[in-house]
Amino acid sequence: MTNHWVDIKNADVILIMGGNAAEAHPCGFKWVTEAKAHNKARLIVVDPRFTRSASVADLYVPIRTGTDIVFLGGVIRYLLANDKIQHEYVRNYTDFSFIVREDFSFERGLFSGYDAEKRTYDKASWDYEKGEDGFVKTDPTLGHPRCVYNLLKQHYARYTPEMVERVCGTPRDKFQAVCDLLASTAVPTRAMTILYALGWTQHSIGSQIIRTGAMVQLLLGNIGVAGGGMNALRGHSNIQGLTDLGLMSNLLPGYMTLPTEQEQDYDQYIEARASKPLRPNQLSYWQNYGKFHVSLMKAWWGDAATAENRWAFDYLPKLDKPYDLLQVVELMNQDKMTGYIAQGFNPLAAAPNKAKVMRGLSRLKFLVVMDPLATETSEFWRHAGEYNDVDPAQIQTEVFRLPTTCFAEEDGSLVNSGRWLQWHWKGAEPPGLARTDIEIMSGLFLRLRELYRKDGGKFPDPIVKLSWPYARPDSPTPEEIAKEYSGRALTDLADPKDPAKILHRAGEQLSGFAELRDDGSTLSGCWIFCGAWTQAGNQMARRDNADPTGIGQTLNWAWAWPANRRVLYNRASCDTAGKPFNPARKLIGWNGKSWGGADVPDFKIDEDPGQGMGPFIMLPEGVARFFARANMAEGPFPEHYEPFETPLGYNLMNGKRPEAVSNPAARVFPGDWANFGKADAFPHVATTYRLTEHFHYWTKHARINAVLQPEQFVEIGEALAKEIGIVAGDRVKVSSKRGYIKAVALVTKRIKPLQIDGRTVHTVGVPIHWGFTGLARPGFLANTLTPFVADGNSQTPEFKSFLVKVEKA
Repeated sequence: MTNHWVDIKNADVILIMGGNAAEAHPCGFKWVTEAKAHNKARLIVVDPRFTRSASVADLYVPIRTGTDIVFLGGVIRYLLANDKIQHEYVRNYTDFSFIVREDFSFERGLFSGYDAEKRTYDKASWDYEKGEDGFVKTDPTLGHPRCVYNLLKQHYARYTPEMVERVCGTPRDKFQAVCDLLASTAVPTRAMTILYALGWTQHSIGSQIIRTGAMVQLLLGNIGVAGGGMNALRGHSNIQGLTDLGLMSNLLPGYMTLPTEQEQDYDQYIEARASKPLRPNQLSYWQNYGKFHVSLMKAWWGDAATAENRWAFDYLPKLDKPYDLLQVVELMNQDKMTGYIAQGFNPLAAAPNKAKVMRGLSRLKFLVVMDPLATETSEFWRHAGEYNDVDPAQIQTEVFRLPTTCFAEEDGSLVNSGRWLQWHWKGAEPPGLARTDIEIMSGLFLRLRELYRKDGGKFPDPIVKLSWPYARPDSPTPEEIAKEYSGRALTDLADPKDPAKILHRAGEQLSGFAELRDDGSTLSGCWIFCGAWTQAGNQMARRDNADPTGIGQTLNWAWAWPANRRVLYNRASCDTAGKPFNPARKLIGWNGKSWGGADVPDFKIDEDPGQGMGPFIMLPEGVARFFARANMAEGPFPEHYEPFETPLGYNLMNGKRPEAVSNPAARVFPGDWANFGKADAFPHVATTYRLTEHFHYWTKHARINAVLQPEQFVEIGEALAKEIGIVAGDRVKVSSKRGYIKAVALVTKRIKPLQIDGRTVHTVGVPIHWGFTGLARPGFLANTLTPFVADGNSQTPEFKSFLVKVEKA
């Protein structure tokens, strides 16, 4: 979230698209109802199904799953064509005036530099023109044909209301109503928030869908303001923590990245990430990358990380490829991975194409599962009738199940969608032999380290020299770890402005990431969390909900990263002189000497606005990007590509160009091309989703939840049910190219057929919560049906749009 849960109440318009907040986030949805009740906010829901969110919406609009870029691209076209944009905002705070390189081009679905054989782009042309001084060339008049503003208009000229209707199935009058409501926030006194979830993320073009939504918000001036923002609704709290702490295969904590195989030189590694400003007087805060990196290395390797060994740079793996979940399963199937640890994770249920995952798990030598409950992964080898039709005698994998505590049985911090780190306290003792994840991982590490010390091995240094400075090495406390990821001084730290003044003595907790150094004198396990536990104590444990401004800025409740800031990019809530665009919802402002207000300024506190520094201080341009340069796999502007299993078989947006039907840069392994289904055999579109009555795969173990939703079902529209001759309560078989499930048919009015380019397309809804463990009646894993393909940026699987055939069981 750029904003936070409470801030939703400040919105004048709320767009829920790619999510179902009332169903999947019922507690957070209270802030939507607050906005409607007290702020007269209008709620728009765009979804293939008429959901619980849609039931309380002012406007519900149907859409074919996987076509969100067409819909949002149509909105962009409408806003530009009808001059419904926040001019002061886009001229000063975006790259509208930047001139793009002459060799950049786009033609019928493909950008310049595409290599069809490798399915990747040479992105050299995806950049701005630069002068001899290294700064970007601009045209403030916006008259240059290659300035971003004109390229943007040109790119989305094809995204007409007629095309939205043909591709998305959205009636033109409803699309027009959405455009009008969104456009009403293109004035400083009104704001819109966008709430999205996995309905946008889990596509082969998911990252670009989210970018398109962000571009709509930038045109309207809705980023950085109260009641605005791009707000990702996390499915559970530590999905946010997963990315914050760098648990994706290519990340380090704090959204830093691991070196690649080509990056063997430490200085070049840092230089490539410490972006220099592209315009005069821009902050480009990633220039401090070296400080964050060295402080992390000191947290991990302590005294062993020195300037002489390049701060233990050689201890870091150098990636030859992303080692995400899909790659791991591929390696299992190639017999190139012999063991796997599933910690708090159920990959048999959560990864696409259950059959491929099952084959991979079955080829391992060992599998370790750390979880409070028995999961499908921990029992993948068990025959469970048709629900898991395997022969245990044919599976040689040795499975070790290590029972862990759950969150209510331990102390520690949770970080929510709004980036709030909130300390929680143990509510109960764990049962039986369950241990905390910290204890289990510590035990594994200490034993592995001892084996390396005793027997040696290839390059043992990263293991034997790892810093482990805890009072009880076999059981570090959450408090010790929290202090470590927040950060402390390793030597006396002098004030850079006054060397005679000591900011912190050695061993003291730091106040924030601005105090981090690249000379080995500071330690921080996650730079964005620096300041969560200061010398004054545990900031995450604060529980003061005072809100002096009345707009939900409770700065003394818990602690938000970064720097306890609640709304990211809040400098953009003010004009170039530092005056708030909307004084009634003031976040910050310039008082003539410094920035202050209801939030922690996302800006240099003493930066005079007359100096021209842009509000997007992490970017070298200082402004937000419509043109993504070389950052995205598919192109600098979002472009619609069909799901890999498309009911059309062609892409209307690029004149049906064969090589650009689906995302030309998506993640597909060679052996999986044959596993995509076609519409002639699988004529119905399916999508997965969650229910309020169940939490992921856990609550089928709880009796009350098993009673509330006891049996697996699929949701089928009345028209499709009539066409295939079924009624509510019948058992149906839903098949894809990868397998089938059987479930009860829930025949409903909530899913209507859509007219897509002259043909009728039916959508089928598949809840994800069932499996062959737990107290609920056994069911099939929904990912039995889903294809093994992923977004080329995030490597997120395409769970939200695939082809199936529904028939009576």
